[in-house]
Amino acid sequence: MRFVSYRDGQSLRFGVIEAQSVVPVSVGTAGVGTDLGSALSAGIDIVAAGRAALASDTPRVPYASLTLVPPVPRPGKIICLGLNYADHAKEGGRDRPEYPWFFMRGATSLIATREPAIRPRVSERFDYEAELAVIIGQKAKHRTLENALDCVLGYSCFNDLSVRDYQKRTPQWTIGKNFDGTGAFGPSLVTRDELPRGASGLRIQSRVNGRVMQDADTSEMLWSVAETIVLLTECLTLEPGDVIAMGTPAGVGQAFEPPLWLKPGDKVEVEIDRVGVLINPVQAEA
Repeated sequence: MRFVSYRDGQSLRFGVIEAQSVVPVSVGTAGVGTDLGSALSAGIDIVAAGRAALASDTPRVPYASLTLVPPVPRPGKIICLGLNYADHAKEGGRDRPEYPWFFMRGATSLIATREPAIRPRVSERFDYEAELAVIIGQKAKHRTLENALDCVLGYSCFNDLSVRDYQKRTPQWTIGKNFDGTGAFGPSLVTRDELPRGASGLRIQSRVNGRVMQDADTSEMLWSVAETIVLLTECLTLEPGDVIAMGTPAGVGQAFEPPLWLKPGDKVEVEIDRVGVLINPVQAEA
């Protein structure tokens, strides 16, 4: 099952994809918001709600007519992994890490597919990073490898667009990863039953103006989705609607000589087999 979130006038809604259309999902519970994140936070069984929508006579809406927003519009937490592919660590001059390089993104950085990625006024060192996104569906603490994936609702594409000079100004990467309009997320949420266990063995690519820049397989991640959830839940509680961005493979723009920075007018695509294609034009900050 594939869910999308979208704008309906002044409201946010979500629906399930059926061929070239979307069936709006109604959670049918007083006091629960109409967006996917609110429904997850309220404990709604999203998959059951999607099945009910598909079986109903609710009018379908053409997918192409929708103004999409990120699948979870305002996640409570966006936890990102750095250096989760050995080749990417190597191209950056680093050894294979002994523990994931975790950092956080804020929801204000997020954009949907089709929305412009914003190259900021203060830097031209704007880079792409194709990543697998994990969306949490149930509260999780102290998970094991055997039950870690039970808390996953589904997966999506993520582009962890980075402002490299700001990223490197401090030992912590947070500031270079949180510029407005730099966290591309979508287009849809694909439920875990549609994919291999832990979304392993899927081809992941980035393309800039049609040129393949990154080309890898999610099985190459140093820490799998299950291993990452185990490590995170040693420390913190994952909640419904939280997002984990699983790190990027080799081939980022800063690794080229000279570097291949994104510029206004470029088109960046992130594609993960069986998950989708996330597309963003690059635009200069006004």
